[in-house]
Amino acid sequence: MKRREFITLIGGAAAWPLAARAQQSAMPLVGYVFAGSPEESTHLTAAFRKGLTESGYVEGANVAIEYRWTNSRNDQLPVFFADLIRHRVTVIVTPNLIGAALEAKAATSSIPIVFGGGFDPVQAGLVASLNRPGGNITGVSFMSVELGAHPGHFRPSQPVARTDLPPEATATARSFTTNVLKVPHWPPR
Repeated sequence: MKRREFITLIGGAAAWPLAARAQQSAMPLVGYVFAGSPEESTHLTAAFRKGLTESGYVEGANVAIEYRWTNSRNDQLPVFFADLIRHRVTVIVTPNLIGAALEAKAATSSIPIVFGGGFDPVQAGLVASLNRPGGNITGVSFMSVELGAHPGHFRPSQPVARTDLPPEATATARSFTTNVLKVPHWPPR
């Protein structure tokens, strides 16, 4: 999944708490905290807005967004979250920075937090478990696991031949054939 699609997904996920709390205010307010500068991530912010729009929320029409950019100054995160809490945001979105999600968790236990990134939220101490995150935090995590450098961990898939199937079933079974891609060892030796 590309980064832009990921941010679009985060935008959609951010809409869930908005729908749940929509009756509390005329226009929900999203606190959006992003690592880097607005110029560096214009396309990602556009993807976030697209995700909200696809969920029925249009910035300026029925949702407002308070943006905060770290500009590589993560020491400003506590100030950002205190300010967003003072503004009474409906939800806090931290799409690309685990430190921001952890700071948001430390700052509030009542405002919903939507995180995203390529990290293990359980190992980071962000959520209790993947299937039941608990508290006020939810999100999307793209985790990868190193499978090991030993080719013996994998068996080539062998088709199973059956002679008792009618020709129609055999043709259908062949249509479900999966190709196996050979991936070189990473990192290169």
